[in-house]
Amino acid sequence: MTLIHDNMEKMDAKMAARNVSVFYDKKKAIDDVSIDIPSSVVTAFIGPSGCGKSTFLRTLNRMNDTIPAARVEGSVTLDGEDIYRSKMDVVQLRARVGMVFQKPNPFPKSIYENIAYGPRIHGFAEKKDELDSVVERSLRRAGLWEEVKDRLADSGTALSGGQQQRLCIARAIAVDPEVILMDEPCSALDPIATAKIEELIADLAGRYAIVIVTHSMQQAARVSQRTAFFHLGHMVEYGPTSDIFTNPLEERTKDYITGRYG
Repeated sequence: MTLIHDNMEKMDAKMAARNVSVFYDKKKAIDDVSIDIPSSVVTAFIGPSGCGKSTFLRTLNRMNDTIPAARVEGSVTLDGEDIYRSKMDVVQLRARVGMVFQKPNPFPKSIYENIAYGPRIHGFAEKKDELDSVVERSLRRAGLWEEVKDRLADSGTALSGGQQQRLCIARAIAVDPEVILMDEPCSALDPIATAKIEELIADLAGRYAIVIVTHSMQQAARVSQRTAFFHLGHMVEYGPTSDIFTNPLEERTKDYITGRYG
């Protein structure tokens, strides 16, 4: 059973999961998780390694579809629409629900083409001036424009690790998503680059629903307004971040927060 904090104010759910379980062949990795993902705030998933938080994150834009042995039960909706229905356009879904991975993965293309690729293939922008505008706007939102505006023709892979991750975030927001999923986006970065990503998340929070998986409880406390604690495939507790860290309802949550395991 998941404990939900009673004092969570009513917020509009951008996405909602109900009774979601995920199997890899016969192994159950996620067991009966239900959660609302509100608009315009940051929701953090925390928990020890192997607890299922990244697996559950991937159910929110059907990334588990790429794993042949994976099977998802239950329902996940985006604006009330079941994303697992047979007629769902998964390519369009992943434009609406973008993802930033643990390791920066820029395309082996120019900085400009990394950003322009998505808007071009989705038909959001076709003319050069339209693409120029999208590229500049996305890089500005990602806090990267001033650093790369004079070298847009350079390869995205030539940037530093922190710049590459901000480029990947710019690439995700270039197709005007509604939700951004981030799977430990700072785990491969140094503290200075991590601080820049955290500042960026704070800047983007009002525009998008953001869900971040993080091993860092300090990071969850800094960047999120909602936190869900996962343990052994279960979502144990969910509530305002301040409550989860200062007044957890479940002993397992308290033990994890205080460092007794993890």
